[in-house]
Amino acid sequence: MPFWTSKLVEGYQAFRAGDYAAQKSLYENLGKEGQAPKVMIIACADSRVDPTDIFHAYPGEMFVARNVANIVPPLDETDGFHGTSAAIEYAVNVLKVETIVVMGHESCGGIQGCLDGAGDDPSGGYVAKWVSLINGVRDRILAKNYPEDQITLQMELEVVRQSIANLMTFPFVKAAVDAGGLSLKGAYFSIIQARLMMLGDDGDFYLVPDMSAG
Repeated sequence: MPFWTSKLVEGYQAFRAGDYAAQKSLYENLGKEGQAPKVMIIACADSRVDPTDIFHAYPGEMFVARNVANIVPPLDETDGFHGTSAAIEYAVNVLKVETIVVMGHESCGGIQGCLDGAGDDPSGGYVAKWVSLINGVRDRILAKNYPEDQITLQMELEVVRQSIANLMTFPFVKAAVDAGGLSLKGAYFSIIQARLMMLGDDGDFYLVPDMSAG
């Protein structure tokens, strides 16, 4: 059996013996009664950033959509396949989530690719076309003349802000927010330090206290 096939099988077997054994009734209820998460997380597909792990969530608690660079595209009503937009629509209109969190992260390859010009090449493939959505964010950040060692971080943070702004271009999102049934939040995760920041109402990011430090 190939290594990764074996690894996946062993992981499944460990799950059955561990988490599943402890949460058997939870899985049975979710399977029979359906899901009713209160929060949607839009995060990067990066293997180092697992939202349910970071937020210590049980199955059924979070509706998660992941893509390259945790980008929320603006409303686009042209023909095409809009995976992230479809997930947002389902979360808001069907699941009736109460909060959508857009979570960026440190050392994001999609962000770095855009900074390196990947989004300027329309023939560069799916990733290049996708990150071209944040070319405007890149241009804004570069125009601010941040120190070289701050540019990537500032763009990672700004993409979260832009994605939240893009969420409001969807009429059903705006209607839910205006009615008070939905809130939009931003977050940022440092992989190296395993620290989380949340976006405040003033547009700045603030470190979430680490209760284990005391």
